[in-house]
Amino acid sequence: MRQPDGYHLAELNVGRLAAPTDDPRVAEFMQNLDRVNGLGKRMPGFVWMMEGSGEPGTGNTDNNIGDDPQFVANLTVWEDVQTLETFVWDTVHRQFYDRRAEWFELLKDQHFVMWFLPAGHRPTLDEALQRLNDLRGNGPSERAFGWADLPQATRWREMRCKEGV
Repeated sequence: MRQPDGYHLAELNVGRLAAPTDDPRVAEFMQNLDRVNGLGKRMPGFVWMMEGSGEPGTGNTDNNIGDDPQFVANLTVWEDVQTLETFVWDTVHRQFYDRRAEWFELLKDQHFVMWFLPAGHRPTLDEALQRLNDLRGNGPSERAFGWADLPQATRWREMRCKEGV
């Protein structure tokens, strides 16, 4: 997929925490959410992030999906693929990404989706979940895609080849 002029890149990542947010098994993850999210917000190319309640140490985890408080979502918008890749692979975020199996259950269904949206548009969680369902049901398209569908996603390819992520 090629990014059209005047568009930004949105991404949704969903996961189910291995334990409730106040459980010691996910404490290290929860204690670092504000730090990692704060870094993301200061990165060149960052545009917008779906916010939670603003309570310290909760990050976006109160943006849960359905009635399951452990099924959480992260929704952000970036200027382009390169700026998102820089945040994901070249900051402290990567340390947490590499350890995700410690804090999250392994999901059988696709749990990550990206799409291009007009600059200035702020997607809702429902809109993002529709994109994820579109990717799950129909495969990659202009409407919903993953890293593998972006030829410009060079860091993702390098990291995937090196580490099998």
